[in-house]
Order: sequence, then structure tokens, then C-alpha cells
Amino acid sequence: MIDIKNITKSFGPLQVLKGIDLHIDKGEVVSIVGPSGAGKTTLLQIIGTLDKPDNGTVVIDGIDTTQLSTDKLSDFRNRHLGFVFQFHQLLPEFTALENVMIPAFIAGKSTKEARQRATELLEFLGLAGRASHKPAELSGGEKQRVAVARALVNNPAVILADEPSGSLDSKNKEELHQLFFNLRDQFGQTFVIVTHDEGLAAITDRTIHMRDGLLEDHD
Repeated sequence: MIDIKNITKSFGPLQVLKGIDLHIDKGEVVSIVGPSGAGKTTLLQIIGTLDKPDNGTVVIDGIDTTQLSTDKLSDFRNRHLGFVFQFHQLLPEFTALENVMIPAFIAGKSTKEARQRATELLEFLGLAGRASHKPAELSGGEKQRVAVARALVNNPAVILADEPSGSLDSKNKEELHQLFFNLRDQFGQTFVIVTHDEGLAAITDRTIHMRDGLLEDHD
């Protein structure tokens, strides 16, 4: 599913990633943990094609993303990857349903198709009754579930999450974590999650430890 080979990345004189090799299987829920400055978010952004490595390759679903042009990369990102951030990043002027539909529109899907898929996802996530509400009218947990639905709308190969439960209380945090596993169990969804949450890292299929731009021992 994901094959990363010899990824390096520097920002000026600072080398953030120092040669990363990693394989992630389809349907795996993988957490990436480590101290601040270890390179976790940089690695996630490179897997997500939001940043380019200086060297190395990132192959997702058989496609070497490091060889794609800017236009093809944007299209690949929209169709193959879903993103969940610590702060939901919903657009405040749109309803929950409309927020979920946006990536489908970008992918060229019809309004009917986008609405049907978004409605199905909101129902699955227990948000059918909140579809017409704007973000300001939703709780923190509801907003993050809407963000998960938006990440799923184009049936991505991988969901990439950066501290997805970092802004949630304990109850909503546990519900969000359980949701990831429900999605994996029902749809074979692959997750790569950067987290400082030890509880989440402990229940993922595999925990990748990073320190100083390198992977430490990982199962």
C-alpha cells in the first residue's frame, strides 16, 4: 500500500529526515510517535504529497508520487488521500453536508453523487441529524467526525491524521479512536496517524517511533 524508501528532507542547514524506510499494508492502523522535532509531521506531509522529499521515493497504491507533476499530484491527493487535522478545518460558512461534499466536487463528481455519498457517510458516523448545521452549531466531537467524513468522501486509499484527537475531551477522544478501527474493520481503511496520545498509540496495529529524523525500532 505505502512504500517509503530513503526519504530525506532538510530545511536550510537543518536535516529533519535522515533516510526513512517504511512499509505500511492496506488496512493497517499505524501510529507515528516521538518527541517534538523528531520529524513526524514532516514525514506525514511527505506521505500526503503536501511536501516533497529531497531524496527517496514514496509509492502509494503502486504510484510513485515523487514522479508526478504538480497538476497530477493535486489530482492524486484529492482522489487517493484523506486528511484529518487536530483542528477540524471545516469551512464555517457551509453546513456539515456541504463541507463533506467539497472534495467530491473537486474530483468532478455530480451534485447528486456527492450529496448521496456525503449523506451516507454522515449517517454512518451518527450525524444524519446534524447535516444541515454549520460548524459553529456542532460540538468538538461532531466537528471532528464531519472532518473524518470529508476525508472519506472520495474513497481514499489512505487517511492521514495529524493529532486528530488533540483538541477533544476524553469521551470524544475515545469515540474518535474507536471510529478509526470501525472504518478499518468495515471498509479496510488504512490510517497513518501522528499522535502524542499514548492511549491511541497503544491500540494501533503498529507504532512507529521516531527520534532525530530517524525511525527507531518498530514492529
